[in-house]
Amino acid sequence: MELDTITNQVMALAGIAQAAALVDQLATTGKADEKALETILNSLLKTESDSVLDVYGNDLANLKLGLMHLEKQLTGYEITYPDQARYSASLVFLEKELSEQKMMLKTISIGLERAKSQTEHFHLLHENVLANFGDLYSQTVSKLQPRIMVNGVPEFLQRQDVANKIRACLLAGIRSAMLWKQCGGRRWKFLLFRKKIQTETQRLLKL
Repeated sequence: MELDTITNQVMALAGIAQAAALVDQLATTGKADEKALETILNSLLKTESDSVLDVYGNDLANLKLGLMHLEKQLTGYEITYPDQARYSASLVFLEKELSEQKMMLKTISIGLERAKSQTEHFHLLHENVLANFGDLYSQTVSKLQPRIMVNGVPEFLQRQDVANKIRACLLAGIRSAMLWKQCGGRRWKFLLFRKKIQTETQRLLKL
């Protein structure tokens, strides 16, 4: 399987954008698109996959939210969703930092195996599974600098269930950033091939 293709890179970027969009939804409304949320959290449990699309449930429709937000970010000169753009950029940066932290990576690997076991007894969005994802993020990625500061409504941000979902989405965003890098994604490519990425994003949205 060839990983280094523009299609794979765009799907991984859509995964990052979807995680960022869900963080924004949760922080500002206390709720999130459930199908998009399940897709992004399931990607955390897909440690072995046959393809990039398989990571996201083998259905492009599962990435619709991410593709839509990615397309809007690539269109025009003004940033459409500044907070989401900041979350996405931070996730890519933190993935690079995390890749050098072998102990943290091991902790995440063990935690994800525990989450897989939990989903044999509970639904993916069960509070126990989400709490595990949230704790895992707090023990690892949140200790890296700079920490991601989430903007939103204090009432929602202070709720434990919402906080766990936000942390789980950020962890999933790191997963997609890792996938993007594995597919040959680089910051300079994003800047140089912006139009090519935009065209591919629009093509995938039509499928």
